Amino acid sequence: MDNRRFGADCSAFAARYEAQKLAFGPVVFQCVRIAWKKGLLAALADGALASNELMVRHGLSAYAVDVLLESCLSAGVVARKNGLWELEKPGYMLVNDRLTQINFDWVQDVCWQGLFDLERALDEEKPVGLRHLGDWPSIYEGLSVLPEPARSSWFAFDHYYSDSAFPDALPFLLKRQPRRLMDVGANTGKFARLCLEHDPAVQLTLVDLPIQLDVAWRGLQEAGLAERLMLAPRNLLDAALQLPSGHDVIWMSQFLSCFSLDAIRHILACAARALDEGGRLFILDTFWDRQQFDIASYCLINTSPYFTAIASGNSKIYRADEYIACASDAGLECLAIHDQLGLSHSLLEFGLRP
Repeated sequence: MDNRRFGADCSAFAARYEAQKLAFGPVVFQCVRIAWKKGLLAALADGALASNELMVRHGLSAYAVDVLLESCLSAGVVARKNGLWELEKPGYMLVNDRLTQINFDWVQDVCWQGLFDLERALDEEKPVGLRHLGDWPSIYEGLSVLPEPARSSWFAFDHYYSDSAFPDALPFLLKRQPRRLMDVGANTGKFARLCLEHDPAVQLTLVDLPIQLDVAWRGLQEAGLAERLMLAPRNLLDAALQLPSGHDVIWMSQFLSCFSLDAIRHILACAARALDEGGRLFILDTFWDRQQFDIASYCLINTSPYFTAIASGNSKIYRADEYIACASDAGLECLAIHDQLGLSHSLLEFGLRP
């Protein structure tokens, strides 16, 4: 990611304008989001329209239409020509691009209120913003019972990113022909289902909080795959944590970013003890420093404050070298890194250090 967007040739006037975009960014976000949700942007995708036409079509006052679209104009989402509103390319993204829509919904439904408490969360290293969604120590205890629309937006966000990488990552695991595979941080069991369907011989151990394992179990049972499952309910922050032993492959997907670096070292040390000699640990995650495009790095970096204020209070989107250092402390060595899987994932492959 280019860390010098504004060089010496950037004037003070231009820099000041960029600073005002930051100051009013939350205002613009809400106006653009409402214009999208109210159907104004979709209407303009079909052609230029006047304010009074939009007003009649969508049951809004002329005042509301102008407030929303003038803010959209300032952000380059729409243009105004000859008294008519026209949709610009960023506006087409909101109307048509699923990634953009998922990110908008996630920020609004999951993050918006909680981020008001970000400063306090940083000071205390506790997810104090989570109180706007429910009363849990972290969001993970409450995932299956999050209020709507937060629940739908959270899972849409999580699955959109992770599901895109699963088909790319699976061959790296299955080429080792694992007989016993442990999925640590099983979530809803989506990866477990994919793995069980692709390899009829593999036995799978699911490790997660009891409430999450219940969700995964029900889904896999309905799919007729539960006979090859073993459930291992664990609180992965437990200082006395022990993972089931005897596995030749351990899998962790978009999981360690839920924890602090100290907790990651602890979890990886437990995983190393559970791994058979010659076995492999695979970690699939999004690392902002290993992205091909700046757009991915931008989205990932700005996901970290969610972890601070809402999810856990002390985790984030990490760099790959931070995971590798934690694994080294746990007695593991990085054997390979497979980049550009799915939308933005990398797969780290570890073995026990000789």
